[in-house]
Amino acid sequence: MNRTSLIGLQLIGHNFSGEGDHTFRAFAPQQQQWLPQEFREATTGETDTALNLAAQAFNIYKKTSSAQRAAFLTAIAEEITALGDELIHVAASESGLPLARLQGERDRTTGQLRLFAALLTEGSWVNARITTPTPDLRQMQIPIGVTGIFGASNFPLAFSVAGGDTTAALAAGCTVVFKAHPAHPHTSHLTATAIRKASLRTDMPDGVFSLLHGTSHETGQYLAAHPLVAAIAFTGSFQGGKALYDTATRRAVPIPVYAEMGSVNPVFFLPGILQEQGAALATAFLQSLTMGTGQFCTNPGLFLTSAGDASEAFIHALQRGISSMPTGYMLTPGILKAYQQGIATLQEQGVTLLGKAGSADQQATPSLLQITAAQALENPALCHEVFGPSSLHIHAGGIEELYTLARRLEGQLTATIHGTTDDLQEHATLIDILREKAGRIIINGFPTGVAVSHAMVHGGPWPATTPAAGTSVGTMAIYRFCRPVCYQDFPAYLLPPELQDGNPLQIWRQINGELSKNPL
Repeated sequence: MNRTSLIGLQLIGHNFSGEGDHTFRAFAPQQQQWLPQEFREATTGETDTALNLAAQAFNIYKKTSSAQRAAFLTAIAEEITALGDELIHVAASESGLPLARLQGERDRTTGQLRLFAALLTEGSWVNARITTPTPDLRQMQIPIGVTGIFGASNFPLAFSVAGGDTTAALAAGCTVVFKAHPAHPHTSHLTATAIRKASLRTDMPDGVFSLLHGTSHETGQYLAAHPLVAAIAFTGSFQGGKALYDTATRRAVPIPVYAEMGSVNPVFFLPGILQEQGAALATAFLQSLTMGTGQFCTNPGLFLTSAGDASEAFIHALQRGISSMPTGYMLTPGILKAYQQGIATLQEQGVTLLGKAGSADQQATPSLLQITAAQALENPALCHEVFGPSSLHIHAGGIEELYTLARRLEGQLTATIHGTTDDLQEHATLIDILREKAGRIIINGFPTGVAVSHAMVHGGPWPATTPAAGTSVGTMAIYRFCRPVCYQDFPAYLLPPELQDGNPLQIWRQINGELSKNPL
């Protein structure tokens, strides 16, 4: 087969497969038309083949050294870069996202691959712990097995085929069977071929990575139920994540589901800062709200103020500003329809429209809505996420009511507080409340934008993610795909290098409660 004829097929290990008869095509939001390339839906047989191959590959891949896996991740980054402008233009066609945004997203993708490679090279991530003399106990992290990973619609590169979930799983020593998002199948195919080339370059086992296509839910459910799958990672809607979670936890042998399922990312504006900076904050808030047509998982979909003239002036500034904000194309027709229906449903339930931008055919209209504190407390469902460039305002009658609203929040990815020094000192209770509600708390900033770093937490209490004890961004994500194992009274020749007396890898280890690089 030539290169073009392979585009619509599954990638199973190092080989391509096209057994299925059902096909689908991607939609180009900017052109408002279906793209010509057809992609085959993965069959059950192809999924089984990919999973069996991944299980066989795991027996080899789990024994590779951190240095070998670091070389693999680095090679993936290099091969993605080598795709050049083709990858960016294909992703732009399928997603409608601007070229500059996608170039930045590609850099983020390759950057996080290199960040995890550096983590592996340094080596202390295994959390080696040794206590002696009797009993001699030595603990470290080991990979959990075959992982089923699902691509997100809103980040065709950074949260897709070679995104954070895949990178963390491969870094841990797990093999990956990836379910591509049907909104960007060609982009997924190109990235998967880069992983394939990197796998061949670095002599990784056939089956360390596979890519499956499909639009139906059956493939995802099949992955979640399959006995060879040890964990699931998902970024998307609450309904999709909850369905996978239910399937995986009802298995004869339940497995973890690391699902990011949405968040309204509340922003609290305290009185003092609105008095001083209300107009500037209104402008910055609207920019955050409409960034990427509101299609960020950290989009500020809820904001809260308390009584006062400054609050009223702030709302008026938002109403003036929203009218001039641009409309924008959403990633798929389905996402646009869900956004429009979400706004309409809220209004049918008594939610007030504060203001909106102009309208354009087949584009999303940025909107501001409002409910009273009483409405929010009586019907919390009004505060659920509407994915897109809209935000819901709740006006509290006073600080105590603001605290009550904060306590009633569901789990969130982020929570933000804007305040002066006096505001923040006076309302320290709000910080304490929000610490229990979110994975990341922001002071005097906006939640859109998630830095890939060692300290980032991109997760939160239910229903933002499952489980709350983890992150999908940053190097700590590696621990979702590991488990600790303890070696008791092992002879020296059986110990892995990370736990040997001489510490041949020169990593930091906890020895009898103290961190050290010294040999025993």
